[in-house]
Amino acid sequence: MSWFDRLKQGLKKTSQTLTKAVPWGGDPEEVLEELEFALIAADVGLEATQEILKEVRESGKRDLREAVKQALVLQLEPDARRAKLRKLGFKPDAKKSTVEPKGHVVLMVGVNGVGKTTTIAKLGRYYKERGKSVLFAAGDTFRAAGGAQLELWGERTGIPVISAPEGSDPAALAFDAAKARAARGMDLLFVDTAGRLHTKHNLMEELKKVKRSIAKADPGEPGEVWLVLDATTGQNGLEQAKKFDEAVGLTGVIVTKLDGTAKGGVLVPIVRELGVPIRFIGVGESAEDLQPFDAGEYVEALLSA
Repeated sequence: MSWFDRLKQGLKKTSQTLTKAVPWGGDPEEVLEELEFALIAADVGLEATQEILKEVRESGKRDLREAVKQALVLQLEPDARRAKLRKLGFKPDAKKSTVEPKGHVVLMVGVNGVGKTTTIAKLGRYYKERGKSVLFAAGDTFRAAGGAQLELWGERTGIPVISAPEGSDPAALAFDAAKARAARGMDLLFVDTAGRLHTKHNLMEELKKVKRSIAKADPGEPGEVWLVLDATTGQNGLEQAKKFDEAVGLTGVIVTKLDGTAKGGVLVPIVRELGVPIRFIGVGESAEDLQPFDAGEYVEALLSA
């Protein structure tokens, strides 16, 4: 099955919300009225929904579905939305360009349960298959077996893992890992982090410390801070994302488990509220089900039914 077919299948619940409830081809005002309810039901958010409807009305297009696609793409691309300039030009399964991280160290953050460690493994495999040398750091030292889980993935993918005993200082481990990456001349280091700490610790302060330690070991790093977000948490996940952004400054978001929700429209408020791009999306359990995000492709999959 091609990636686009997997994407359509993974977004089926959200797609049904946006296609079956809307009488496409009917009276324009009736279409827009039903579309408003459908967008809100898909967790697009009230403000974004109003903007989309305004864009559609101002476009003057007879084909409302195409006008909606254009408006949604503008919402999903921060720069395009600000400039209001985007050529849709979608081609199913066109060769994707590789997402190239800035710098060599990617700090991965997110609460427990979003699939962060598994996502790191998939990212490692993704970049390794594209010729990059990859290193993992098992920085979730507060979770029982957190390091062991990443070590297992390291064995499966053939990617070396730097780890420490449970309860070790994650900032010290991150420092050592960043030093090791530089010394070995490896292309990428993915640093796993805790998503929940014991009550005597403060998660965000610990993450700030980890980020500072990486910078001390390798000035200018981490080049990226990526948040892993579970799509099924919807707007609640967005509130968590804001706190991570305030603490460590996000440069991208990876949205997982889109196949498990009818609220896939939550990607829109993520981009709007955080002002950072979606880097990858996940629509299943296999490694191939995590792919770089393309707004045109995503919108086409949502509204192609």
